[in-house]
Amino acid sequence: MPVSWNGVFPAVTTKFTESGDLDIPAFLHNLRAQIEAGVHGIIIGGSLGESSTLTHDERIELLRAAKDLAQGRVPIVLNLAESATRNAERFARRAQDSGADGLMVLPPLLYKPTDRETTDYFRAVAQSTDLPILVYNNPVDYKVEVTLDMFEELLQLDNIQAVKESTRDVSNVTRICTRFGDRLKILCGVDTLALEELLMGAHGWVAGLVDAFPRETVAIYELAKAGRIEEARRIYQWFMPLLELDINPQLVQNIKLAETMTGLGTEHVRLPRRPLQGAERQRVIGIIQQGLDTRPEIK
Repeated sequence: MPVSWNGVFPAVTTKFTESGDLDIPAFLHNLRAQIEAGVHGIIIGGSLGESSTLTHDERIELLRAAKDLAQGRVPIVLNLAESATRNAERFARRAQDSGADGLMVLPPLLYKPTDRETTDYFRAVAQSTDLPILVYNNPVDYKVEVTLDMFEELLQLDNIQAVKESTRDVSNVTRICTRFGDRLKILCGVDTLALEELLMGAHGWVAGLVDAFPRETVAIYELAKAGRIEEARRIYQWFMPLLELDINPQLVQNIKLAETMTGLGTEHVRLPRRPLQGAERQRVIGIIQQGLDTRPEIK
């Protein structure tokens, strides 16, 4: 299925049983809610999906389950996060053969590459597959920035099409739009900057709290794109305390707790992560409960 790189793309959590195995029924329960809410694509196995704990076989199992559920209603994008270029190339080919509609690609893990090494890596992955690619640009967490000059080179490859913009610099959206127009689609990758970046020209939103609040997330996007800014702003203002749970080292646990409280998931995480405990757990429950108590009506 073609990927337009427009709209809301949930970075879905990976559901586990209490023993740490994949929980496919719980995973699909959440995906149904996302699709019914009107999301425009699904991203599997990203950082929020506990990528570092998943095997290649598990990623493919999740992909196939999602594809079977989606039945072509939305594209399914698989995350690629590797340390070695040869492994990234192999997994890109396997993802394509297994039915992925696109790839979200992180820079090389564990080793901080030079600019040349970074562009060579992305180029090698792109040349190993026909799948469209979303480059994940997150220098805050991954210590590697894909600069506009680097994108100038990467965009010589037709299947490098979009960027998950997580630099935390809203003005970077304007820089990208000015330099590349629609050639490089921009998806906001930071929940707490989503409305600002959509208004500045971002084409979509790779969202986190959407996992627990899909209808509200889609409403903000749709209202913003329709020019109904005040309506979007009111929902976004209500949402902000919840969105801030995404910019936290325990974002996975935070969002899984929110999914549990909205009936869309469980708290089970895979070691070394553990569910929230003590005062921090109570603090997060308070934020989520306040959101639920004041939840806006979405028409």
